[in-house]
Amino acid sequence: MRRLITLSHHNPDLPPFSVEFAGRRRRVLDLPLIAWLTLIWVLLWSTLTWANVITGVVVAATVCLAFPLPQVDLGLRLHPWGILRLAAYLLYDMYTSGMKVTRQIFAGRPHRPAVIGVPLRCRSDLMLAATAVTVSNVPGGAVIEVRRATATLFLHVLDADRPAELEAARRSVWKLEELTVRAFGTRDEINRVSGPPPAVAGSDGGEEGS
Repeated sequence: MRRLITLSHHNPDLPPFSVEFAGRRRRVLDLPLIAWLTLIWVLLWSTLTWANVITGVVVAATVCLAFPLPQVDLGLRLHPWGILRLAAYLLYDMYTSGMKVTRQIFAGRPHRPAVIGVPLRCRSDLMLAATAVTVSNVPGGAVIEVRRATATLFLHVLDADRPAELEAARRSVWKLEELTVRAFGTRDEINRVSGPPPAVAGSDGGEEGS
């Protein structure tokens, strides 16, 4: 028997936090969009009352049902356990990386910075951008370019004196990519990051001293 109402967690083809109504024509209510339109309605009336909120929800739902938007899959999935793991690792990595950068500053010896290229396993625009943002939040490395054609992040690192430091920087990027994808990626993308990281051509892997 076909369901009259289908929630997004019962149908992976639906956008996150959405509801599908059965019928001759496919009707999907995107709940975040309903909330956003309701907020705009309340702001237009400049008064936060229950009447304005309820009216805003009704108007937003009516507009979405009468003028449905084309289905666009952004490739975003929300995995609560993955989000918690990513948040915990980011807090830990920001603390340890911050301490490492502090030691480098007060070490009293010069360090040779470099730019390294780190190829990623996922090629979708969303995961490339999300990984770049995640990596940029960690002290000690800054993303200076995202090359979409080859799914490569170019990262400025502070300590390039030893090859082991460069390899550690790459492993950190791959770890953050895996955690980001496991928090927000599709099943296919999660399978991709479950495999080994891409091979880096040559021992230098595209570093450029600076």
